Amino acid sequence: MSLKVKKVLSAHLDELKRKGTLKGKETVITGIKPAEGEKGPRYFIQGYGDKEFLRMNANNYLGMSLRKEVIEAEEKTAREFGAGPGAVRFISGTYTPHIELEKKLAEFHNREAAMIFSSAYATVMGILSPLISKETVVISDELNHNCIINAVRLSRPKDKKIYKHNDINELESAIKEAIGNCKRVIVVTDGIFSMRGDHAPLPEIASLAEKYDSEFEEGIITIVDDSHGVGAIGETGRGTTEYTHEDRIDILVSTMGKALGVNGGYVVSDAKVIEFLRETAPFYIYSNPITVSEASAALKALEILDSDVGRNLLRHLHDMTKRFEQGLIDMGYEVIRGEHPVVPLMIRDTQKTSDLVHYLKENGILATGLNYPVVPKGDEEIRFQICADHTEYDIDYALGVLRKYKEEH
Repeated sequence: MSLKVKKVLSAHLDELKRKGTLKGKETVITGIKPAEGEKGPRYFIQGYGDKEFLRMNANNYLGMSLRKEVIEAEEKTAREFGAGPGAVRFISGTYTPHIELEKKLAEFHNREAAMIFSSAYATVMGILSPLISKETVVISDELNHNCIINAVRLSRPKDKKIYKHNDINELESAIKEAIGNCKRVIVVTDGIFSMRGDHAPLPEIASLAEKYDSEFEEGIITIVDDSHGVGAIGETGRGTTEYTHEDRIDILVSTMGKALGVNGGYVVSDAKVIEFLRETAPFYIYSNPITVSEASAALKALEILDSDVGRNLLRHLHDMTKRFEQGLIDMGYEVIRGEHPVVPLMIRDTQKTSDLVHYLKENGILATGLNYPVVPKGDEEIRFQICADHTEYDIDYALGVLRKYKEEH
């Protein structure tokens, strides 16, 4: 490669480091110690030998990735069908477990049809592009995930409007501004906002879409990415739509890589919408699907979630979340209250956030620090993620470390 190109790339990396957004080396997990006694699973990471870590920065909200039944389902299918699908869906890459999983996902969300992708990121990127025409205005929450931001940018809509986080009045104003300027409006939002753990006001969004739908030749489409919601919130784990009692959202996207503990993403909607997307979504047409064994594992995880066992896991997850959140509040820490297992500990200072993340790691706890410019100045935080395989002992241990830090500092 040209030295001139390498120089440009190096300068870009240096700039990321200067701005504080360089991610640097990845933490490498070298082993897992299964749950034992009063302790949940412990993790070993490269460079720390046999030091055990409590993982509080994982999306594995229900602990499904370590469940025996899920692992057995994946192993059995891999032996039967092989390690990989060997082709894209439209050639010869569709297997029975893919079809069974799509059917189960549609039933789980009470929708007509579903289709699976290699990831939720690929799902959003794959479906927004064919849905956004040259006569489409996209209206998006300012805190939406990067996949939505990039999908809209690459799709080149007629216009895009960003409304302040969960500000329904500003959303309505954006819809009114689009009247007469386009044929179609797409309102897109996260269900659960991953940095804060709060949720979108879906009933109000759906009502606005109904109110103004007739003003546009091709109507208004509502799309929700509920990757952090499904399996983590709602009485039966059906996510933000269940939690907000809202069933009018047109298109729902989620993942199998978080609460279901496996891999892949999916979209559910009306049968005609899914038929259209199956024929037009480039990330679906030109990419291999998840492996057949992953599909079986995800199906097993979904079956567990949609059972008494799953509801017990959800109750335990809720109890541990509240135990941790209340413990922080009792110690005088600032948190953003919510039902979701993302618990943001607001530090509001970049250096203090980095210092506390380091202190936690030295005391065997993995947590994620979010500093400026990833978040605005003054909103620096540590994002803790509670999982159903966390025990009372684990939660109390983490609280004890945070109590000690507060006393020392």
